[in-house]
Amino acid sequence: MSQYLVLTAMGSDRTGSVSELTKLASECGCNILDSRMAIFGLEFTFIMLLKGDARAINKIEARIPMVAHNLELITMMKRTSGHKSYDLVEHYQARYTGTDQPGLLKAMTAFFATRKIDISSLKSEIDPNTNNMSASISIALTQRINIEDIERDFLQLCEQFGVQGCINETTHSLN
Repeated sequence: MSQYLVLTAMGSDRTGSVSELTKLASECGCNILDSRMAIFGLEFTFIMLLKGDARAINKIEARIPMVAHNLELITMMKRTSGHKSYDLVEHYQARYTGTDQPGLLKAMTAFFATRKIDISSLKSEIDPNTNNMSASISIALTQRINIEDIERDFLQLCEQFGVQGCINETTHSLN
């Protein structure tokens, strides 16, 4: 029976760290179902969803501390289950741009949370020279919700913060 593990690693941005982690997953007999990597300042973070039999998952759990120590990484692992499928899933991308201000990202994420809409991914960036920001929020509708109403309310929220926004349908949940 398949088991699943989420592995997160964070550390100084050095060439080869991601390669060593993916090599370890392969050596332990794990399959990487999903992964994300990002650079924040001089640090990187890497997240993988691994799948394997009990032996493979136990093996990587036992080996990761030594590999992390050698690469000077902070790691965290958590057992999980496979992805839950829904009968109805519609994917949309909410985007907004404008001048950054305190509370903007909080308001945007709360907008979806209060409507019980799942956020699949989120990416926001600020240009430190101009204080202009842009954000992209992938959402998954798992129930029948009128997207026109959501878009109207989202645009009103954008107007309150003085940013430009839109919501577009996408074919999948990844950006």
